[in-house]
Amino acid sequence: MEKVYHKLVRDNIPHIIRESGKECIVEIMADEEYERELNKKLIEEAKEYIESGSIEEIADIMEVIYSILELKNISMEEVEKTRLKKREERGGFEKKIKLVKVIGI
Repeated sequence: MEKVYHKLVRDNIPHIIRESGKECIVEIMADEEYERELNKKLIEEAKEYIESGSIEEIADIMEVIYSILELKNISMEEVEKTRLKKREERGGFEKKIKLVKVIGI
């Protein structure tokens, strides 16, 4: 019996599968496909976080984000600088503001 996945998995998953006595077939993706799969994984992990609210899912989201940054050769310093600039210009989310409507459009 077999199950087909065709999805991005963490680096140690093939080893874990083999250690459990099963076999698996893997492929190494080119950057373009890898980026698409990272984007899909980010959505998957975000949905899992919304369902569970767990710190493990937040950690999974961060792992995907770190992989995206590495692929795109973007440093955390660049991200933080951009985040702080946006926060200064537009604010954060601490005040829990929900925009209901805009009048006069």
